[in-house]
Amino acid sequence: MTPQPTFDAGAEFDRQVHTLVEHDYPAMAGMTPEQFHALAAPLRTAAVNGGSLGHEPDAGRLSFLLVVQRQVVPIEQMMPRTTLRGKTKPGFVDHSFEPGSLERFVAIKEADLPDRPVYLLFGVERGEEFCGVVPNDAMETIGARGRTLLTIEEGIAMTTQFPEVLVKNNCYSLGGSRCGDRRVPAIWISKNAPKLGWCWEGNPHTWLGMASAAHRAGDGG
Repeated sequence: MTPQPTFDAGAEFDRQVHTLVEHDYPAMAGMTPEQFHALAAPLRTAAVNGGSLGHEPDAGRLSFLLVVQRQVVPIEQMMPRTTLRGKTKPGFVDHSFEPGSLERFVAIKEADLPDRPVYLLFGVERGEEFCGVVPNDAMETIGARGRTLLTIEEGIAMTTQFPEVLVKNNCYSLGGSRCGDRRVPAIWISKNAPKLGWCWEGNPHTWLGMASAAHRAGDGG
């Protein structure tokens, strides 16, 4: 049996920072690449110390994600930097978000986001086990497990860093961002590109699961 390669959390952290630089995140944030590297650098120790959870992107499981807050880079600028695996067509925000509505989809209180412009999300799962499950029920189950729902920014981070996670029939809702009504944001495939849209909290879809994570960290740990 061929031994599985050892997961190098430090190298993975460096790759994620490099990916964001290559996707113009420093420029969108009004920074130089060097400033962006310096912003992310304090999190590397936490990634190395906490990056032991299962890392199987093709199976929808990630050890950790580097997440950029929308105050640094707006969602509308993040989505066009996403693509499907092996494709070049940019992701987009669906027109079903009426003007100004994205700003109202904020992190739920339970998410308890770190007070940092960038932070780490650990033990991420795209949640395909919840395909075909009513979103409200999926969110309740995830909460009972002590896990946290992904926000819009975190879902975009997953799609940006790991395009292979977003595949047909295994897309993901992002219940960690809500606006006070029955809409639940989600990322799925449309027109051969990632699309940020929303679905009703009471309507199940066979191709749409519910993404979650173990915890967040905003310091060097």
